[in-house]
Amino acid sequence: MSKSQAHTPAMMPADASVTEPPWKVWLQIILLVLTVYTFLVSIGLLGSAFKLFGKGLASQLIEMTSNPMVGLVAGILATTLAQSSSTTTSIVVGLVAAGAMTIEGAIPVVMGANIGTSVTNTLVSMGHITRPEEFRRALAGATVHDFFNLVCVLLLLPLEIATGYLHWIASIATEVFSGVGGMTFSSPLKLVTKPAVNFLLDLVGQNPTAGVLLALVLMYGALKVLVDLARGIVVQRSGRLLNRYLFGAPLMAMVFGAALTVLVQSSSISTSMVVPLVGAGILTLEAIFPFTLGANVGTTVTAMLASLATGSLAAVTVAFAHLFFNLTGIGIIYPLKLLRQIPLGMARGLARLTSRNRLYAFVYIIGVFYAVPLALILIWR
Repeated sequence: MSKSQAHTPAMMPADASVTEPPWKVWLQIILLVLTVYTFLVSIGLLGSAFKLFGKGLASQLIEMTSNPMVGLVAGILATTLAQSSSTTTSIVVGLVAAGAMTIEGAIPVVMGANIGTSVTNTLVSMGHITRPEEFRRALAGATVHDFFNLVCVLLLLPLEIATGYLHWIASIATEVFSGVGGMTFSSPLKLVTKPAVNFLLDLVGQNPTAGVLLALVLMYGALKVLVDLARGIVVQRSGRLLNRYLFGAPLMAMVFGAALTVLVQSSSISTSMVVPLVGAGILTLEAIFPFTLGANVGTTVTAMLASLATGSLAAVTVAFAHLFFNLTGIGIIYPLKLLRQIPLGMARGLARLTSRNRLYAFVYIIGVFYAVPLALILIWR
């Protein structure tokens, strides 16, 4: 604790708030609102464009994800390539809303997205590779997120295949959310975005391929701008809060991780922020662990927002399944010291291994996040 306190004053000047003119603040708010609206329109456009393909493409997609293991590794690969679990889960929500993917097929994909999203902070740790001791700490701080998500999938994917637990609990939450008795869910967000979706479909001549491509470009662009805006508004002013709350109670760190991730709309950013602090020895592995778990929960808000834009009960169910996957994993693993030590021990073990030969770090990143998922998709298909 004393070591961290000694470093805190040095960080204060970088985090001191700078007074900005009111017009700049309002401009940022307006841009944020427009960006969120563009993101919601892209979700609606994706679903509408897929519907134009007809039942043939829908059947192929459903057949592909009917194997839960293919769905899992597809989620990992898609997220690592897009560098965003928000993009993957938003696409999945749009496909479910369009009837191109079943809820059962979508749940393993969002599990895979949880694993894939942790590649960003692992890549961030590579910035410390020239300083062996610092790299060892930074890699452990980054990969504890990887290993927690891997352990969650190992526990919950077999449970989901055997019992349909996540589908069941998410369906209950959706029913409560939409009104007891199976009332039809009417989304105000869909009403707001529908005119823009119809305009864009007309703009591309009702061409489904062009519609999907336009939707993906809008979605990726909107998420990137959203993350950059949020980072400018929130992250640059959060240094003092990080230093204050990450050394508090684990529950406080977890809540802070979730809240910060909701604000910046990216668990990759919130978890990557702490990797250099671990590398510098300012934060410990145990201190950031609950923070990363909170970030896992916070990142589910994007899919929830996307599902509300579709007005589809099935899409909302998938979003809830993503939320309950993370909450259940935290509830099982974190309270029990024996289980809690598994991801911590795995992260430290990999860090020790790479401290002897840093080539192992590249093998780990390429193997876990790219080569193995791609190979498994080709084999299992």
